[in-house]
Amino acid sequence: MLRSVRLRLLALAVLPLIVVMPIFLGITMLRWIEKFDDLLIAKVASDLRIAEQYFYRIEITQAEAVAAIAQSVDYAERLGGNQSGLTAFLSERQAATELDFLVPFAADDPNIPASIARLAALSSSRSAAGGLAVLSQSDLQLLGPDLEQRALISLVETEAARPLNSTAETRGLVLLAVYRDPQNSTILAGGRLLNRNLAIIDRMNDLIYRDLESDAEQRAGTTTLFLDDVRISTNVRLFEGERALGTRVSEVVWQQVMGEGTPWLDRAFVVNDWYISGYVPLSDISGERIGMLYTGFLEKPFSEQRSSTVLTLVLAFLAVVGVSVPIFLRLAQGVFSPLEKMTATMDRVGAGELSARIGRVERKDEIGQVANHLDQLLDQVQERDERLRSYADNLNEKVEKRTEELRDANQQLEATFAQLVVSEKLASIGEITAGVAHEINNPVAVIQGNLEIIRNGLGDDAKDYKVEFDLIDGQAHRINTIVRKLLNFSRSDELSELPAVVRPRDIVDDTAILVAADLRNDGILLERKHGSETPDICVVATELQQILVNLIINAAQAIGSDGKVTVETLAGQHQGKPGAIIRVSDTGPGIEPEKLKHVFDPFFTTKLGEGTGLGLSICQSLVQRAGGHLSAHSSLGEGAVFEVWCPAVDISTQSDSQSEIEVDILSN
Repeated sequence: MLRSVRLRLLALAVLPLIVVMPIFLGITMLRWIEKFDDLLIAKVASDLRIAEQYFYRIEITQAEAVAAIAQSVDYAERLGGNQSGLTAFLSERQAATELDFLVPFAADDPNIPASIARLAALSSSRSAAGGLAVLSQSDLQLLGPDLEQRALISLVETEAARPLNSTAETRGLVLLAVYRDPQNSTILAGGRLLNRNLAIIDRMNDLIYRDLESDAEQRAGTTTLFLDDVRISTNVRLFEGERALGTRVSEVVWQQVMGEGTPWLDRAFVVNDWYISGYVPLSDISGERIGMLYTGFLEKPFSEQRSSTVLTLVLAFLAVVGVSVPIFLRLAQGVFSPLEKMTATMDRVGAGELSARIGRVERKDEIGQVANHLDQLLDQVQERDERLRSYADNLNEKVEKRTEELRDANQQLEATFAQLVVSEKLASIGEITAGVAHEINNPVAVIQGNLEIIRNGLGDDAKDYKVEFDLIDGQAHRINTIVRKLLNFSRSDELSELPAVVRPRDIVDDTAILVAADLRNDGILLERKHGSETPDICVVATELQQILVNLIINAAQAIGSDGKVTVETLAGQHQGKPGAIIRVSDTGPGIEPEKLKHVFDPFFTTKLGEGTGLGLSICQSLVQRAGGHLSAHSSLGEGAVFEVWCPAVDISTQSDSQSEIEVDILSN
């Protein structure tokens, strides 16, 4: 408990530090990381704009240079002179302006490339028209002898790039400048082949990333020119010292930039590493997208810097927590001391030392007040304990007196139970009275009929009525038997016989006579089965008859009409002891499982308004008094089975012969 209080106080003290502060720091770091990433994207977007402006500036400068050459007096003089002089002049100006070609065309020349012809139509008398164009191999051959070979770039298989069937890029991406002279209808075309033009791309890269650290092998910042999705000029390295010419951009970038015409400003995998990348589409003079311009820088240095910053903040936070916790514990020690005294005192009181006290606590705060108040409560507890002990002594005397009263009540309950047994027996007699009356009336009627015959037939012919005389004797004997069984069954316990050794089959046969009429009136068949190995038992015969009458009548009531009740005697064991079983089964609807659990409970009945609910409870008590066991089994739709088991008198005296089943069906 004390440790729990310590932990709770510590948690309350450091909760703002170890819970609120991490949440605050986490949110702050997430926002910082988000802003950091936004700054990287903003930087690459700015770099991309610089690259576009530089590229546009090259285009303007090149157009101005071509226009200046075409408008010069030297060009006009040589244009009207011999061809060799014109060629030498153009070669000199081409080298001076760093152009890859400078070629004159007649306006009506059928071999003029289509891109040059379109640009010529856009030029004016004062300026040349410029723009990007994709030229085929034949066009490149026309413009210069080595341009075709310089434009050829073998494609390198690149991860995540879109599938292509070609193995090389033979076209050339050219930055064109064309001037058309309106006076003599001549066209002067100049330009740079951007395929493998490392000078332009390196100058562009130096302009954009001159502040970033770089080494001889790999630049932190990179720029690239794409023809469609192929790198035709780049300072991205594929291997040590080798540029990644011929590699291709990933398909997802190509779809957005070339397919949708939308710039890409995000991280991207470039050749062999992750870069913060910016891609923008490049269009030719007709507005068709023909390539991309890329700028980007390695993500790794910035991600490492970001991770280092986050780690530093986490370590700083852990250091603050590590220093703060001992300080909080030391400050809390003054609070724990009185609590320790209170805990020790409560342990002593719990062990039975009610006189234990905390003592005087000098603290004037809430904890000191609680300690002093606890001593007062302990004084009250000790006083009340003494009172409770006095009350306990008085209570013991009352309990003893009450126990004696319960013994008397129990004896009265046993006497009442005996009366209930008699009452239930009388109820059973009531059930069979109608049948017994029927059994008596039939023999009397036979006697009367035969007496009438005797009266009318006295004489020498009396010998002819021997059968009738025998029938009168049999019926009279039957009357005597029924009356005798009825008298035996109706005896009270005071007049009934003591337990005696009986044969179960005899008790069953006697009981069958008592209930046969009731069953017959309802169309119910009573079937008896006797096993020859059934042992004798020691019971009060009338009590066992009462049990069987109750079980048979219950079975008949469950059937209602047109059914069968089977009473079977056989040998069986209960808890390892040998004995006899009397099994009563019926073809009724069965008993529900919930009700089957309570059939032996007093006052429980399934015949609401008809029975007392004591029959089976009394039967169980009578069987237990005889040392036996009464059980019930049932399944809905398959009838019910009740088994009465009584211990055998001496199982060794039973016959060793095979069991025989005797079937006796009472019929009309």
